[in-house]
Amino acid sequence: MKIGIVIGSVRDGRFGEGVGQWVTEAAQKREAATYEVLDLKEFNVPLLTSATVPGAANKQYDDENVTAWSQAVDSCDGFVFITPEYNHGVPGAMKNAYDSLGMEWWGKPVAFVSYGAAEGVRAVESWRQIVGNFQQYDVRNQVTLSIFNDVDDNGFAPQERRAGELDTMLGDLEKLVAQLAK
Repeated sequence: MKIGIVIGSVRDGRFGEGVGQWVTEAAQKREAATYEVLDLKEFNVPLLTSATVPGAANKQYDDENVTAWSQAVDSCDGFVFITPEYNHGVPGAMKNAYDSLGMEWWGKPVAFVSYGAAEGVRAVESWRQIVGNFQQYDVRNQVTLSIFNDVDDNGFAPQERRAGELDTMLGDLEKLVAQLAK
């Protein structure tokens, strides 16, 4: 099974890059799945302006960046969304990238690692409603990180307990992906 780690912030100096490295390092030590980083900043998905609704596009897109994004997402069996919380919601670039695709998401499980001043919990609440549109199963356990308490002078530095939270969440995601593959 292949699980995509979606780094959802595209901002310069983003906190999410460190979070993504931490999640990736932990995930790559696991044996039940292979993990691939899908960094939105590298895909450079443009604003959704296509006249064709993505759900009706049959995975055929006019923009080469959207096509590359589509192929990367389609190749995965499940996802870890690393999401910041911006103004009590999901980040615009990440939502746009999500909305730019259609059936690539259908029925694939997703887990959440969030961060922000309030640990990103409101972004995850929004994401849980959004992913339901494509019948995606969301993992109950999530990892929530504080931009105040999970940092040190060098940047992102998760509290010790976070490693156990991440391990539990990844295990739950792997079990769900495996169960749905039956």
